[in-house]
Amino acid sequence: MKNLKALIDTNIAYTVISHREDLYADESYKIMQLCISGDISGYLAFHSLSTIWYVSRKFTDDERRDMIISLCDVLTVVGVSNEEVKDAVYNREFKDFEDCLQDKCAKAAACDFIITANVKDFKNSEIPAISPSEFLILLQGGAK
Repeated sequence: MKNLKALIDTNIAYTVISHREDLYADESYKIMQLCISGDISGYLAFHSLSTIWYVSRKFTDDERRDMIISLCDVLTVVGVSNEEVKDAVYNREFKDFEDCLQDKCAKAAACDFIITANVKDFKNSEIPAISPSEFLILLQGGAK
């Protein structure tokens, strides 16, 4: 199987770096390990960094900086063009603008999947969205 490329949604990245316990915590850690080992190529949308900075305000600034740097050491940060941002603004297929930007970033990085805890929010995405557990099952099966 080819090396899969996956955009790691903000909720997955934040779960790992903040040690948050949620429905997909164990699977999220496993996926990040796969990114660290190079078994999959992991990407992170540029705007996820500011979201993570904001939601992690219970941590000290130094802890937050370390969290962001650790993500940048493991995942390739990807952005989109001005035109893609405007396209996302006008896209009414997504209820959430931020999710549409995730999809645009995944497309820009030529990702195979978006790994997210909120698959339902990506029903109209160009890049297929998959939960962490579904992604791990897919990897075990050896097929895309």
